[in-house]
Amino acid sequence: MGERTKFVLDENEIPEQWYNIQADLPEPLAASLNPVTKKPLTPQDLAPLFPMELIKQEVSTERWIDIPDEVREIYKLWRPTTLFRAQRLEKALDTPAKIFYKYEGSSPPGSHKPNTAVAQAYYNKKEGIKRITTETGAGQWGSALAFAGACFGLEVKVYMVAVSYKQKPYRRIMMETWGARCVPSPSKDTRVGRDVLAKDPECPGSLGLAISEAVEDAVSREDTHYSLGSVLNHVLLHQTVIGLETKKLMEKADVYPDIIVGCVGGGSNFAGLFLPFVKDKIDGTKPDLRIISVESAAAPKMTKGPFVYDYGDTAKLTPIIKMYTLGHDFIPAPIHAGGLRYHGMSPIVSHLYNLGYIEAKATNQVATFEAGVTFARAEGIISAPETNHCIRVAIDEALKCRESGESKTILIGHSGHGLVDMAAYEKYLSGQLEDYEYPEEKIKESLGKLPEI
Repeated sequence: MGERTKFVLDENEIPEQWYNIQADLPEPLAASLNPVTKKPLTPQDLAPLFPMELIKQEVSTERWIDIPDEVREIYKLWRPTTLFRAQRLEKALDTPAKIFYKYEGSSPPGSHKPNTAVAQAYYNKKEGIKRITTETGAGQWGSALAFAGACFGLEVKVYMVAVSYKQKPYRRIMMETWGARCVPSPSKDTRVGRDVLAKDPECPGSLGLAISEAVEDAVSREDTHYSLGSVLNHVLLHQTVIGLETKKLMEKADVYPDIIVGCVGGGSNFAGLFLPFVKDKIDGTKPDLRIISVESAAAPKMTKGPFVYDYGDTAKLTPIIKMYTLGHDFIPAPIHAGGLRYHGMSPIVSHLYNLGYIEAKATNQVATFEAGVTFARAEGIISAPETNHCIRVAIDEALKCRESGESKTILIGHSGHGLVDMAAYEKYLSGQLEDYEYPEEKIKESLGKLPEI
């Protein structure tokens, strides 16, 4: 146990450019479509929602895109982040596997989300935008955008999925502390929200619904843009700072992963880690690298959903994108991993999964908290409920190594801490946490409403 347990970079080693996987995809992504005309999206279609620099990044096929100096300066508040060797976990599992994790919980909001929130706030500020609307599930993204808004003096309005708004009051308080306004979704502030509440006053909400509210709000005002925390290409692009740092750090540790594991809701945190590595698989230098996306069994779009065109939101206001989906009006069970409750998966992650470059697994809630507690008692970090999903699969892979005697190197994308998720841990520790069955009938009903393309 005498080996190093953490690997760090200097501030001047924060990446100066983001890596764009679109330059290296073996086949290009399917075009996203206008939700009204169902024709390929144009920059003008997106202009009411996003600043032009982000629209350019969304469609760019340039391999490297410069990170603005102003963004790198704010990154220095927490980046570069640390790569840990989980030796105490290895010992607890009695495994010959080497387990590493890249820890994104040291950012001010406690997750990977500010990597893109800061960039998006910067580009909006530069274009003269005064106000941003967004949605949030567990509150990680809402708190990250609230923090980024405070950095650049922008007003932020967050529509938080109602079940998470109730489960996680401290996330709302974090947002308010940074100056944002947070309301539960469905809300009475938008036509979409009022329509849903009229039909179901107790609706728990969904990310698809909260997106609809935030988009409706944004397009109703000249001074306002919309900001998305996952799914879109430019969001995954900004998150590649994680993987680029990790590659440098693993070289310092003189190892290369055999297996990379991360949790996926819309796909951004894990894509940020694995995209710089999947390039090695695509170009044939590391053909045996396994990349495992771990989703919730309550929202199993990759393992149970079809790869088709669907809307990104419930009210059909956002572009139609080709992705793995459970249907745009599917409302998942109220699991504590609110960030994994999205109905679809990012086009880039969906595309790579469809081409066979990555794998997908779904896990149930109780088993993930069991893994999270094992991790906390060994490594000290109390992880977010979302992160517990990939910790579960990483532990399972390490136990397979114990059985086979193989010493594989496992890399975990640790997306954030769970210090505002104590209510979920309390339920687990008191035996009250429950699993939710995959709702086959509800998903079948939702998939019946896919757009005809």
